[in-house]
Amino acid sequence: MVPMCKHCSRTKVNRPRGLCWSCYYSPGVKEIYPAVSKYGRRGPGNTFAKAAFAAFPTTAAPGTPEKLAVMEQRALLNQNLWHPFDAEYEGDPRPLQASEHAVGCMSHAA
Repeated sequence: MVPMCKHCSRTKVNRPRGLCWSCYYSPGVKEIYPAVSKYGRRGPGNTFAKAAFAAFPTTAAPGTPEKLAVMEQRALLNQNLWHPFDAEYEGDPRPLQASEHAVGCMSHAA
């Protein structure tokens, strides 16, 4: 038996997610049905869309629980996981310098 489209139940499945061509390319329909492939993108942060940078870099060193928590928070907020001035090692002064520069620029604008 040939599987039918999950959405319209009228046409044979010929696109991912168990959908027919028409339903798969209809606006909003594809998002209703989750990816069934083991290669499908799942979870926060798994996107190719352009994300905004976080407002401030983090001083947490890579690989630390603090850095992982920051990255998790950024993913949930649909922000870029890495900021250009995030700390690259323990005690890296760049995040603090970037934050001070951003605060200084904001005070001059007011």
